[in-house]
Amino acid sequence: MRTNKIISASLFIGILLTFSTATYAQDFVKVAAQGTTKVLLDNDQVRVIQVETAPGQETSWHSHPNYVMYALTDGKLETTEKGKPATVLNFKAGEALFMPAVTHMAKNVGTTTVKLVLTELKPTIKK
Repeated sequence: MRTNKIISASLFIGILLTFSTATYAQDFVKVAAQGTTKVLLDNDQVRVIQVETAPGQETSWHSHPNYVMYALTDGKLETTEKGKPATVLNFKAGEALFMPAVTHMAKNVGTTTVKLVLTELKPTIKK
């Protein structure tokens, strides 16, 4: 009987954490500061977003599926994933980076406005 209660409590906590994470991390375009993002293309395969982040500006917690980041300018972003220490990403204009799916927050810790194009890769559904 005690084992059933422990299993039920564990299952309830797991479900609660799953739903709280889903509401905690939001769509990047919806949480970005006004005027800092522009959706260039959105279809069933990809979403292409132009992003500008001023020095010191930061985003709220948000999620991305797998994506490609293309730097239009040199930049320095500090990103923090839930439960992990912050890391700093330095990049150069013209550089493209593949980034795995993530839930994070980001801050421009450089001295110049960061300009990026993010191409989010949407999961394909086989018919």
